[in-house]
Amino acid sequence: MRGVVDDTTPGNEWWRNAVIYQLYVRSFSDGNGDGAGDLQGIIDRLDHLEQLGVDGVWLNPCYPSPQHDHGYDVSNYFDIEPAYGSLEIFDEFVREANSRGIRVLMDVVPNHCSSDHTWFKEALVAGPGSAARERFYFADGRGDGGSEPPNDWNSVFCGSAWTRVTESDGSLGQWYLHTFDSHQPDLRADHPDVVAHFRNMFRFWFDRGVDGFRVDAIIVMGKEPGLPDATSAPEGTPPDDTWRFNAHTINHPSLFPIVTEWRKVFDDYQREHSRVLVSVSEAYTPRAPENLLRYVGRDSFHQSFTFDLLLEPWNASAMEQAIRSNYDTLRRAGRSYTWTLNNHDAHRMVTRYGRLDAHEFYSGNNLLNSSAPVDLRLGDERARAALMMMLALPGCAYLYMGEELGLPEVLDLPNDRREDPLFLRSGGQQPGRDGCRVPIPWTQASANSFGFSGNDTPSWLPQPATWGTYAVDRQDHDPESTLQLYRAALRLRSLFVAAGDHMEISRENDLLFIHRGNSVAVVNFGWQTTALPDSFGPNHTPLRALTPVLSSRPGALSAAGGAGIPPQTGASANVSGVPTPGSAPTAAPQGPWRLAENSAVWLVRAVDQPLT
Repeated sequence: MRGVVDDTTPGNEWWRNAVIYQLYVRSFSDGNGDGAGDLQGIIDRLDHLEQLGVDGVWLNPCYPSPQHDHGYDVSNYFDIEPAYGSLEIFDEFVREANSRGIRVLMDVVPNHCSSDHTWFKEALVAGPGSAARERFYFADGRGDGGSEPPNDWNSVFCGSAWTRVTESDGSLGQWYLHTFDSHQPDLRADHPDVVAHFRNMFRFWFDRGVDGFRVDAIIVMGKEPGLPDATSAPEGTPPDDTWRFNAHTINHPSLFPIVTEWRKVFDDYQREHSRVLVSVSEAYTPRAPENLLRYVGRDSFHQSFTFDLLLEPWNASAMEQAIRSNYDTLRRAGRSYTWTLNNHDAHRMVTRYGRLDAHEFYSGNNLLNSSAPVDLRLGDERARAALMMMLALPGCAYLYMGEELGLPEVLDLPNDRREDPLFLRSGGQQPGRDGCRVPIPWTQASANSFGFSGNDTPSWLPQPATWGTYAVDRQDHDPESTLQLYRAALRLRSLFVAAGDHMEISRENDLLFIHRGNSVAVVNFGWQTTALPDSFGPNHTPLRALTPVLSSRPGALSAAGGAGIPPQTGASANVSGVPTPGSAPTAAPQGPWRLAENSAVWLVRAVDQPLT
């Protein structure tokens, strides 16, 4: 038992070093037998999350929604989607999670709502020039009879960002802006009704025990007055990627006063109720840490995802630069660090890293992926090493449901089963995000969708026939499984956290070194086993003074003569075997050591003083 959630300790900013687990509600566990996940299913599986060792969970949107974008088209921000449960079941979920020491974050979608939202229905009826339409971006069209969109903006989900409405009298009328799907009309963020709406929404869910919010699609929420045509994208940019370069909405300065207003809501509620709350922004700022700074700070979000690790190719130079540039920029400004390798909008990392061009492919866009062949064994090795790299970094880490099982992307979903609007709006040219949202397997046996459901109702997305090889009950007692590695890494991560936020990062060819206090992580990005140097980094830190406590896979670390050095996997790296300050290392092997290709190792020193 990890203990209940407690906000009474002064200065307890729990989120700074937390590990938070993203739950895609539809795909975690089906408690009511309808083929889609729900809140009762999550309650039934909370022991899995407690054993994993996470500090919190982030729920993808579970508000009422017509599900055109599976919850990211919200029709009511103050209730629970009936297919997922009720407010009463949600309250039970929060209580049960908190009793296990697990905090609860929700997902808020402020850029847009559903076309089924009461406000949008009112706007359609009210007509041009009405107060109801002022909450959105309605505009007259260009060209003969207004037949062309008001500007040339493209949707993130392909095609035009505008849709024309039919007015109450049956005539073709104005157009409305939707940065994403046509069922997701953009809200005017600075409209007084919209500002008050989200202020009230935050407080409503805080009153129900929610500890924070992940804020969706924040970079497109601001808009240039008058909505001029988009700024030009760099020459050669794929048509489906040009939206990222429209400065009239991307990172537009008009959004930041709204963010400051939201932060005040959080801060005021914290002070009034002695709570410790957190906000985290989904702001993709690839290779631009100076832009990331705008989304994290005292007048902004508590956290903002550093998505660079999710986007960078598998090579030591790229990863070193991504980590160093973001860490240095955030550290100088006194901001928090927030890392992730997976989410519901990106191909799973086992598949990304298994691509035969993974060492060089980079698009800067999580929705545009390589089509190179995949070697899943290679991808699995690299994904396990990447986890250990990320967990060694200072700050907060976010995991995505199923990555602890080593799930790959499902690339061969039948087209008639795909539901992502990105796939539908692109005419099938973009495969979309369904492949990372396939319901996870709990049992090796295929019955009841590999244990996902309580009956034989097919899961909402089909699972591969091989899904049982990744099942929780298969990995649960396998000392070499990915699940056991995750459990051990989350337990031993405290060795790095104890060192505080100071970090030194260095590289020698394909070897990446992350040094914090008495602990060091080494990652081999290369194609062959490599001898570890006697010392590393600008201070020539000695490696032979260290003891290995965890490696990413069996046989990853060996002595010069080829003998394996324990612990090789998570199961054998238990707390009793970890040197503690002031004690001697237990059976410390002597180097030189060799680290296998595409693997990682954690090493610690059993002394009171940090390594120098």
